[in-house]
Amino acid sequence: MHHPTLCAVAVALLSALPGAQAGLYSKKSPVLQVDAKSYDRLIAKSNHTSIVEFYAPWCGHCKNLQPAYEKAAKNLAGIAKVAAVDCDDDANKQFCGQMGVQGFPTLKIVRPKKGGGKPMVQDYNGQRTASGIVEAVVQAMNNHVVKVEDKTLDKFLDDEKDAPKALLFTDKGTTSSLLKSIAIDFLDVITVGQVRNTQAKAVEKFGITKYPTLILLPGGDAPAVTYDGELKKEALVTFLSQAGAPNPDPAPAKPKAAKKEKKAEKKTEKKTEKKTEKKAEKKADSSESSSTAESESEVPTQEAPVIIEKALPIPTINSQEKLIKECLTEKSHTCVLAFVSNSESDSAKKALDSLAQLSFKYAQGKRNLFPFYEVPTSINGAAPLLKALDLTNEVEIIAINARRGWWRHFEGADFAHTTVESWIDAIRMGEGSKKKLPEGIVAISVEQPTPATPEPEADPTAADTPDATEAATSEEPTPLTPEENATRVPPESSATEATDPEPECQTGAAEQCGARPAAEHDEL
Repeated sequence: MHHPTLCAVAVALLSALPGAQAGLYSKKSPVLQVDAKSYDRLIAKSNHTSIVEFYAPWCGHCKNLQPAYEKAAKNLAGIAKVAAVDCDDDANKQFCGQMGVQGFPTLKIVRPKKGGGKPMVQDYNGQRTASGIVEAVVQAMNNHVVKVEDKTLDKFLDDEKDAPKALLFTDKGTTSSLLKSIAIDFLDVITVGQVRNTQAKAVEKFGITKYPTLILLPGGDAPAVTYDGELKKEALVTFLSQAGAPNPDPAPAKPKAAKKEKKAEKKTEKKTEKKTEKKAEKKADSSESSSTAESESEVPTQEAPVIIEKALPIPTINSQEKLIKECLTEKSHTCVLAFVSNSESDSAKKALDSLAQLSFKYAQGKRNLFPFYEVPTSINGAAPLLKALDLTNEVEIIAINARRGWWRHFEGADFAHTTVESWIDAIRMGEGSKKKLPEGIVAISVEQPTPATPEPEADPTAADTPDATEAATSEEPTPLTPEENATRVPPESSATEATDPEPECQTGAAEQCGARPAAEHDEL
């Protein structure tokens, strides 16, 4: 047990060391540096989704996370914001407390609320790797892209006929993060739509011969313009800007409003100074007055941000390669897959929401749970798998364990949260019957020579607190599979505990262990 006084002294000594107050990220870092004053303007009022790290420069786990976090920032450049707040800076301490920060590093995803208002803030509890962070942020992005089909094409074109529109013709069934970010940039300026190559009427109308192809409709009777440049964010924004200027981010303050805000800030500062002086005078005769006066904040009180705890959408598997890698190799553990033909249908929304709520619930409780994935039936490999398992409904949820060769089908009457949770709990506890996987489903991998195991590093998924920094060296037990967990009788106190998923590679050692880089997000 740590003595509070000793911990306070230790923190004070660390703060006094040379360079202890210096932040982790330099001015040249791709990570956006934010403080208590700039957070509202740069993050809370931003049009784009952000991930914010709350850290302390002396924190060992924060230093371990730094390379992966900067790598994630590079991959998300122009797509989303990757920011950091130094909570060891006196000017930020009150703000970090208001944000509910209790240990370091703490990561939070901040997503703009559709329709305006205070943003939604969600704790990020996933892997502390560049790919894990990138995937979570991309999943959290708002999607303002309109899916256009042959039956809705005329309505899309006729609505606000004089307003500019853009159409991306693609052979992919999902919306890329790049197109989502462009739709955010031009929200209420240019309506951005996406058309699948299977929509013959739309393809013929615009004479599309290759994919992806971006068409700009300037509005009115102006002819359509086909983009033939590089598929990069900056070039695409320049092309679309001929029909309307993108939204500035953050939005500039109006001159009059800015002056009023400055006057209000000055008045608040003067009032705060007067109150502090009066309190100091009243307590001058007391022996405790000096320490009390020093501890009082001289920074104007700041309205605490609203932190809304809400489940993020479950990850989406967008390719046959990822489906095999995550769930269909001979070493794959249990996965829960939700196959959907149309993610906008009521049944699909209900099923995906139930799984998202369950994933969030177990993450908050730190309980061991297998991964959930949304799988569009349009991707290669989905249809043959569903056919082999004799599944034909619009929405199908299955649990599959390729390593052990079994699968289970959700056969509930609906996709209500309680029904899905009961089914998941039965799988976790090893209850109920399992079906044998048909032959040819599991991909057999080629065995590679096992390299020498390097010395283990400190777990980058842990969090430091001023009172418990030595926890960084403790070893994590290897997580059990749900089946193994069901047959093992653990101590009562640890029955529901879980470890974080083991990252593919130790942070900053991608070259040594052959980990693939985080996916680029500059493709349409």
